Amino acid sequence: MSRTEEFEELRPLLFAIAYRILGSVGEAEDAVQETWLRWERTSTLPRSTKAYLSAVVTRISVDVLRSARVRREEYVGPWFPEPLLTDPYEDPERSAELSDSLSMAALLLLERLSPLERAVFVLREVFGFGFPEIASAVDRSEAACRQLAVRARRHMDAGRPRFEADRKEREELAERFFGAFREGDVDGLRDLLAADVQMVGDGGGKAPALANAVRGPENVARLIASFVSMCVATGVVAEPHPVNGQPGALFRDRDGRVVSTLALDILDGRIQTIRGVVNPDKLGHLGPVADTWALKDEAMRTRRRQPDPTG
Repeated sequence: MSRTEEFEELRPLLFAIAYRILGSVGEAEDAVQETWLRWERTSTLPRSTKAYLSAVVTRISVDVLRSARVRREEYVGPWFPEPLLTDPYEDPERSAELSDSLSMAALLLLERLSPLERAVFVLREVFGFGFPEIASAVDRSEAACRQLAVRARRHMDAGRPRFEADRKEREELAERFFGAFREGDVDGLRDLLAADVQMVGDGGGKAPALANAVRGPENVARLIASFVSMCVATGVVAEPHPVNGQPGALFRDRDGRVVSTLALDILDGRIQTIRGVVNPDKLGHLGPVADTWALKDEAMRTRRRQPDPTG
């Protein structure tokens, strides 16, 4: 197998590692590309190409994350990872770890870790690397890596999100949710929401988004119903699709451009959290992005033209 073929075979894994460390599709793709450039230049013939390239992409990702953290501290409003519709890497033996680590909730929890803790956790808990390989990747001793892993696992276990184990049940609830969504059925929506449900949006100051989280089934149901009215007025449609491994949807305008994504956290037969990503900078990898400010203006104009039902 040629060097190029080896790299291409490992590309899905390298992206999967980088994305979980960075929470950004674009930055993960850049990290993988930089890994290729270094692989192309090196004369090293490692005993394990997988271990070598995984170490390189991890080091690059950790360096990028350190600088990205400063930008995230200055971010306008809630910060969410860039939505990922499909994970390119599959491993039947670690499917549960891969799925759990991909959710928005888990990636947000990873934000609490230091860059090194995050890298060690991802390599060890998600992808099952041994400590000798991890030590090489993060340039620390095996003992130090074990300590990092213990600290990271403690942080993650303390706030680890829990989802319905039954994927079919989760998908059926999501189907009911989007059915009620399309109908603008406030009562139907309310019945699917947990008592402490919250809805949060990431616009980054570049798109219309919630200034603060909206909490409670009544408030969230009415907010969703108003969003349905906006969709009807502007021709926006919801395409149900898993988002970061959880039930969700991709919203497109009448020209097929991406408006936003929506991801649902489901537990105990109820929707716990609804996360929307509207920031156009985080949607470009999904296709051409809509002008959400223009859509908002159009919806407001349509609303003003409608006759007052009270006379």
